[in-house]
Amino acid sequence: MDDKTLKSIPTLNLAFIGDGVYDLLVREYLVTHSSAHVGELNKLKVDMVNCKSQAEYMKSIADSLTEEELDVYKRGRNTKVNSASKHGTLSDYHIATGMEALFGFLYLKGRQERINELFTLIINKASFSKGSSRE
Repeated sequence: MDDKTLKSIPTLNLAFIGDGVYDLLVREYLVTHSSAHVGELNKLKVDMVNCKSQAEYMKSIADSLTEEELDVYKRGRNTKVNSASKHGTLSDYHIATGMEALFGFLYLKGRQERINELFTLIINKASFSKGSSRE
């Protein structure tokens, strides 16, 4: 997608697609790195795909972002939202929305390699990836 078209997409729409991208990455990782049954896989997924965890992961990768990526993240983080998660703070929700907008932006830009790099940083941060019983 060209930059002009990409910049015309509302930030929350980037977050909408980024949420799906991130969710799929987590599911793929869990299926390929765990022999757990689907119920346990879902619990592990929920541990990673919630605003509190996403905010924590975003903070851990922020220093690895390019200037362009940081701008997209900040746009997403600063977007006015009409709802928030019942399981996280408003601050966490904004940070998670920024991360989702970043993943959506990179996806639509065709930057799968960069998405994978950032997701690898997240996986290295994720607490469940360090536990031998869950790998």
